[in-house]
Amino acid sequence: MQVFSTISAVRAARPRIGTLGFVPTMGFLHDGHLSLVRRAVTECDNVAVSIFVNPTQFCPGEDFSRYPRNMEHDLALLREAGVTFVFTPEPAEMYPPRFATSIDVGAVAHPLEGAVRPGHFSGVATIVCKLFNIVQPARAYFGQKDAQQCAVIRQLVADLNLPIEIVTGEIIRNSEGLALSSRNSYLSEADRTRATVLHAALQAARTQVEAGERNVDVLKTVIRDILTREPDFLVDYISIADPDSLHELSRIEHKSLASLAVRVGPTRLLDNVILQPVL
Repeated sequence: MQVFSTISAVRAARPRIGTLGFVPTMGFLHDGHLSLVRRAVTECDNVAVSIFVNPTQFCPGEDFSRYPRNMEHDLALLREAGVTFVFTPEPAEMYPPRFATSIDVGAVAHPLEGAVRPGHFSGVATIVCKLFNIVQPARAYFGQKDAQQCAVIRQLVADLNLPIEIVTGEIIRNSEGLALSSRNSYLSEADRTRATVLHAALQAARTQVEAGERNVDVLKTVIRDILTREPDFLVDYISIADPDSLHELSRIEHKSLASLAVRVGPTRLLDNVILQPVL
C-alpha cells in the first residue's frame, strides 16, 4: 500500500494503477468506513482511500480542531484491508493561497443539515469534487448514515457529468443499534447507551409504515414521542422526505427517507432509515 500526501504524487502514480474504487473519509476509521472499503476491494481491481479532515465543511464553533484523528491506526487498518493507495493531504495542499472556488448544489443542500449548518454542503461538494478530480475513480463509496450527503454527491455527479458511479453502503450499527460514527467517541458510556433511542424511534416509524400508516404527521409524532423518553436530548429536526430531493412529504406513497438529528449532551448525532410502504 502506498501513501501519498501531495496531489502531484497521486497524479504521478495514477496512470500505473488503472481502474479505481474510492472511499473518501475524514479518518478515525470504524467498521462503517471499513465496510465501504471491503466492498470496494471486492468490487474493484484497485481501491484508494483519502483521509482528510476538511476544514471548509465545519461551521464556526464546530469541532474541527478536536475532531478525532489517529493516522497510524487508520493506515494499519487500510493496509490490512488491501487498499492500493491512501491520499493524506494537509489543508494547505488542498486549499493553497488564493483558493476561491466553491460548489453550490442547490436545493438538496438547503434543508436539514444545510439549514442547521450553513455552508456545510458547499464545503462537502467542493472537497469531494477536488478529490474526484485528483483520484479519478470509476466508483466512489459513501455511507447511508449521512443520507443528505449522499444526495448532495449524487446531485454533484449528475449536474457536472462526472463519469463516476456513486455506491451507497448500508448503515453499520453496534450491537445495540447505534449507528457507527467517528463522533461517537465523544459520548460517555451512559450516553452511548441512551443514544440507541434514536434508532428505536426510527424503527417504530418503519413498523407503523409496514402496518399501513401513511400519514407523515402521525409518523413524526411516533418518532418524537420515543425521543422524549430522554428529556435532556435536544431534537434538531425530524424529517420524512423524498430520498433524492429531500422534499418533505405529507404522505408515504413511495420509498421515503426518515432522518433525524439529535444532540446527546454536547454531541450531535444523525440517523436515518428507509421507509418502504407495502403496496
